[in-house]
Order: sequence, then C-alpha cells, then structure tokens
Amino acid sequence: MATRLLLLADTHVPARAKRLPDAVWREVDRAEVVIHAGDWVDLATFETLDARAARLIGVWGNNDGADLRERMPEFAVEAIEGLTVGVVHETGAATGRERRMDLAYPDAALDVLVFGHSHIPWDSRTPRGIRLLNPGSPTDRRRQPVCTLMTAVVDGDELRDVELVPVERG
Repeated sequence: MATRLLLLADTHVPARAKRLPDAVWREVDRAEVVIHAGDWVDLATFETLDARAARLIGVWGNNDGADLRERMPEFAVEAIEGLTVGVVHETGAATGRERRMDLAYPDAALDVLVFGHSHIPWDSRTPRGIRLLNPGSPTDRRRQPVCTLMTAVVDGDELRDVELVPVERG
C-alpha cells in the first residue's frame, strides 16, 4: 500500500502571505501524510492544517514562537510504512550538508530527512544514504523563480515519485 506525502516548510503565515495558497490545500486533501519542516509563524495555520490533514508531522522553526514550540518538537522521527523519516527546520549551510547530516543523526537510522529554513528546494543523498529533501516555500520564493512544495510516495521501504511542485500564490 503506497502512502502519498506532502512536504511543506517555511509557510510564514501571515508574515509572507495572508493565508496558504489554494494549491497547498488541494495537496493537503490528497495526502495521507503532511510533513511541515517549521517556520509556521502562525498558530492558527498549524491548527487548521492539523485539523484538515489525515496525519500531520511537524516541527518548529527559528521564526516560531513559544505557542508553536509547545505544540511540536524541534526534531521529529516517524515511521511511514517501511521508511524512517526525520524532520527538522535547520541543517546549516548548503556546503557540506550531506556529511554534516550523517554526523548530526548517526543513531537515528534515517532513510529521509525533510528540512526547511533556506526556502531553496533540495534533493540529495548523504554518503550514508539519507535522502535530504527541502520543499522550498509555498509562500516566499526568496531567490527562487517560483514558490514550491514537494510531493512524494512511500511504497513499502521505497521513496518514489518525488516531485517539486510550483505554487501560484494567487
């Protein structure tokens, strides 16, 4: 049985957008698991997403206040079918990220690490084999041509169909 994922980070509501774009909500409705890698900014966005998502895995980011930090961890690890998925907001500079993540999570036995912070989409593997994914931001493209989110499918112990999806802010 395959599990459809939606990967989000850096939504920054209401600082960068008044609300999440419609495209995000369409993907929330399609996903079995929504993963958010921090910088929600707004507790109401978290609560709405938590109520609407079939399953939500979220962490707080550097722009999240005490209200959000009380509701979720800084780092989460969850089993999704046969994969161990970690979620964190910050991973540091792009240079050396793969080696640094192997060193940062030596005992976590991660298959996938979803992260945010940079607003820059990322898909790579560490020397130990952890798949590193950053979905970018659906509300603040920063230096990117468009806002983005990611979708993927977990099928047993395989992550497949990882897709970076452009998002119109509307």
